[in-house]
Amino acid sequence: MNRLMTPRLEEAFKGFPLYSQDGKGKDAVCVAIFAIGNARWFVLEGSREGDDTTMFCIVIGLAEDEYGYVSLNELAGIEIDCREHGYGILQVTEVPYFKPRPIGEIADKRLQSFLSRLHDRPDE
Repeated sequence: MNRLMTPRLEEAFKGFPLYSQDGKGKDAVCVAIFAIGNARWFVLEGSREGDDTTMFCIVIGLAEDEYGYVSLNELAGIEIDCREHGYGILQVTEVPYFKPRPIGEIADKRLQSFLSRLHDRPDE
């Protein structure tokens, strides 16, 4: 089993399989957050596919802030070797104690800026 797949996350995906929150915008429920350094994956939904899980997320803090799909195995395989700086090897981890809530209610300035650019446009 993938080190990032917890019983809580597996249960969350039963209620939020892929494509279950299409069109909900800021009301879509974020079920988990994964992070490494300044990069964060705000997970909205996911479905098991063979020995992996495909998730639909908002990723913030990489080259582009964007919606996209990511594999749980892919996230589990990300490592940054910081041993020469005394930090060891950093891995993607789930943000502890996060409680699912609408993505528009999460206090993350960069996330909210991204959402506002997409969902707060005045009607033209």
